Amino acid sequence: MGCCSSAAQSSKREWKPLEDHSCTDVPWLLLFILFCVGMGFICGFSIATGAAARLLSGYDSYGNICGQKNVKVEGIVNSGLDLTHKKYVFFLDPCNIDLVHQKIKSLALCVSACPRKELKTLADIQKFAETNGSTLCSYELQPSEYTTDPAAAKLCPKYPVPESAPIPFFHRCAPVNISCYAKFAEALITFVSDSSVLHRLISGVMTSKEIIMGLCLLSLVLSMILMVIIRYISRVLVWILTILVILGSLGGTGVLWWLYARERISASAVETQIAKDNLQALLIYAIAATVFTVILFLIMLVMRKRVALTIALFHVAGKVFIHLPLLVFQPFWTFFVLILFWAYWITVLLFLGTTGSPVPNEEGFVEFRMVGPLKYMWWYHLVGLIWISEFILACQQMTVAGAVVTYYFTREKRNLPFTPILASVNRLVCYHLGTVAKGSFIITLVKIPRMILMYIHTQLKGKENACARCMLKACICCLWCLEKCLTYLNQNAYTATAINSTNFCTSAKDAFVILVENALRVAAINTVGDFMLFLGKVLIVCSTGLAGIMLLNYQRDYTIWVLPLIIVCLFAFLVAHCFLSIYEMVVDVLFLCFAIDTKYNDGSPGREFYMDKVLMEFVENSRKSMKEAGRGGGAEGRELKPMASGASSS
Repeated sequence: MGCCSSAAQSSKREWKPLEDHSCTDVPWLLLFILFCVGMGFICGFSIATGAAARLLSGYDSYGNICGQKNVKVEGIVNSGLDLTHKKYVFFLDPCNIDLVHQKIKSLALCVSACPRKELKTLADIQKFAETNGSTLCSYELQPSEYTTDPAAAKLCPKYPVPESAPIPFFHRCAPVNISCYAKFAEALITFVSDSSVLHRLISGVMTSKEIIMGLCLLSLVLSMILMVIIRYISRVLVWILTILVILGSLGGTGVLWWLYARERISASAVETQIAKDNLQALLIYAIAATVFTVILFLIMLVMRKRVALTIALFHVAGKVFIHLPLLVFQPFWTFFVLILFWAYWITVLLFLGTTGSPVPNEEGFVEFRMVGPLKYMWWYHLVGLIWISEFILACQQMTVAGAVVTYYFTREKRNLPFTPILASVNRLVCYHLGTVAKGSFIITLVKIPRMILMYIHTQLKGKENACARCMLKACICCLWCLEKCLTYLNQNAYTATAINSTNFCTSAKDAFVILVENALRVAAINTVGDFMLFLGKVLIVCSTGLAGIMLLNYQRDYTIWVLPLIIVCLFAFLVAHCFLSIYEMVVDVLFLCFAIDTKYNDGSPGREFYMDKVLMEFVENSRKSMKEAGRGGGAEGRELKPMASGASSS
């Protein structure tokens, strides 16, 4: 691992950035490795018990795996058959879906081929069997008996048999026309009480799919442009964003009210359901945009005196991205690793769904169920999803923190490592995986109870009384707030670990003390910085939404563009968040480094600042403003006084 033991920690210790590296939280790393071994055991167990074959090849209602010879299941007729030449699972009634258990309630058989055209009568089913050698009726019924045996009505598929095709890699015959699944889809969308509304919404999405794709591409381009602006003109970025957001919010609100007024005039002449829906949607959008604009103006009015603090921090963050350009790609690597893990997790979950021992059900067919302690593997697998996902996200936070800390506490930027990102990854792997495992486990401990309460709230929806519903929502809200606070503290703990190579608890304590001592700095620098990045996300969403309104407005006569606009705005926000989340993380790390620097250094010989010249100018200006405010008692001095107190007291 690159080391043997962690360094001893004293009760009072000075910060020594990048001077010592030692292993941290080794027992938690061993615990995490053991947990991952358990996850691997679940995967191996599900494959060894035949779940992989049942999942990929499929099995019939009698427990036979399609495409191979099978073993007889005691007490089950038609089990133990040789189905080597019957490789596809065929459901006699594929549209009979159990909405409660979310599965197809139909007899399943193994067949040689899926019906590639609609079969309307038993005679067509018989002809298909004689022509293709694929018997679609139960095994005990011969093709010659399809039209003569009275039991054929129950043992043969419900006709007309829809045209179907095998699902790639999973050997299931699925109807080509999925209209029979519309009932299931509509049941999942609980807010739709009238199926015609669902059909109109879906038609609106399908009609506007080219516009939706173009707008999604526009949001990606705008996010990249904003990253370029942040990187090269960070000094004026705050004012640019402020002006653009003001103009964008005012313009978007004005356009919505203008479209609503025009639509109301035209709707009075043409009375159609689509026109009424669009008019109502425009009114809702216009009112929401007006409320949002008013709230935004009030927040910006309160924050106006602290904009200068954000400018200095953003300027340094822009330099970080100039020296560390690979930081921009961190979300993509993290997302790629998460996708790989989630694909593995879902695959194992599907394996678990078909693992276990064959057990006869009430209808005389076979189901595979796990008995004894093995049935709790589901819970272990679920905890693994949360813990490992949080571990991957925490690795990203530690990597970014390590790279930014290296940049900040390197006095001569020419002496930076060739690739600070790879150097940070190397330190993470060699020394700090245990700290990341411990921090992610703490988040998991909070996330699991919240998910359980959310599941209980969903299951009891409409059944519990008002008091119980209120208590459940309050508990869920409190756990959510606790999770966000712990996530923020964890990120700062990772930064402290990257600086001093201390274990998680020590780093969290040190970071918490620094944050408490600089509470007003947190509000003035960190919060304002995050708010300005939020304004950048708002700018991208508003710009994309405004373009969507103008483009989709040309289709208002024959389609509903409520859902397309929502899809576009959500995608734009996700893309902007993906790009700006790393910038937000860099700002948070820089703030903690800045707070530590001003606490333990004062610029005197032997205690020189590590900070950039821009932040040093900010500290000096804060000192001057504080002195002037002390003489004049001005409000501006009182505003800036907390910002320089750490530097002056050192």
